Amino acid sequence: MRLWLRRSAFAALLLGAVALAGLAFLHHSLDRRGPLEGHAVVVIPKGKGVAEISRLLERHRIISSPLLFVAGVRLAGKQSALRAGEYDFPGGVSARGVMDILVSGRTVVRKLTVPEGLTSAQVVKLVHGAYGLDGPLVEVPEEGSLMPDTYHYSYGDGRAQMILRMEHAMTRAVAELWPKRMNGLLLRSPREAVILASIVERETAKPEERPLVAAVFLNRLKKGMALQSDPTVAYGIAVREAASQRILGRALTRADLATPGPYNTYLNKGLPPDPIANPGREALLAVLHPAPTKALYFVADGSGGHAFSRTLDEHNRNVRRWRRLKNRGAITGEAGKATSP
Repeated sequence: MRLWLRRSAFAALLLGAVALAGLAFLHHSLDRRGPLEGHAVVVIPKGKGVAEISRLLERHRIISSPLLFVAGVRLAGKQSALRAGEYDFPGGVSARGVMDILVSGRTVVRKLTVPEGLTSAQVVKLVHGAYGLDGPLVEVPEEGSLMPDTYHYSYGDGRAQMILRMEHAMTRAVAELWPKRMNGLLLRSPREAVILASIVERETAKPEERPLVAAVFLNRLKKGMALQSDPTVAYGIAVREAASQRILGRALTRADLATPGPYNTYLNKGLPPDPIANPGREALLAVLHPAPTKALYFVADGSGGHAFSRTLDEHNRNVRRWRRLKNRGAITGEAGKATSP
């Protein structure tokens, strides 16, 4: 009897020693440098179990042993704590390090930059093409309702939620800036500010010119003059012709300028009925705080900017100068337009 007890005790000690040795080996293996060279970006799909995740990690050579990884996860009690998403694994990351990354949920942060002055249809195309965004977009948002900016997101975020973020950002910006507008401003509502800002956005690519362009249009509105903005006419024709993304893929003609329509600011005085693009924060600031100038005209100056003038005679001289530059080939691409009374 005593011999049996001694043998049982010895066997228990031996098994305990083996278990401790196995546990020590497991911990050592979990902390050992992994096989990954460089780094790897991997998407862990939703609804995958530990075994499926381990095989995916092995295929990408992030771990060397799926069984070891599964054992480590179960030992730590983290079977249900591994989170789906897109992860960037560093080179040589250990199996324990992989587990910690997946538990932490530190997914790759991606970004989508929406430039100023795009139509809402163009923004939708950008959102559709952004890698990792998911889900449908039922319709194109209203023109002028999306705030241009850089938006950060994670793999699997919804496209509709991204559009909603842009709409909320525009709503917040307008609500913040409108009450701080210049005293005596001719604009009667936040919507009118967005409409004019969208025109300013499409008229100049130079940030420093936005307050000047805004001032010209506000001065013309105050005097009852037509805005005579080419971008509004082009937008109206693009809408009428159902042009792709509401962008007119050709130059304007004299016939276009003479064609009646709600966006023809040569024939109609005042602002067009809706924005023609999505203006950024700086364009909104420009129309709410225009430059202190009495200029009524501007025309391309041949260097990517514009020449501004108060009188028609001065404006006509600037137009003649621009035409001479154009005829000499000193201007390439779309040079701009002359605003006339």
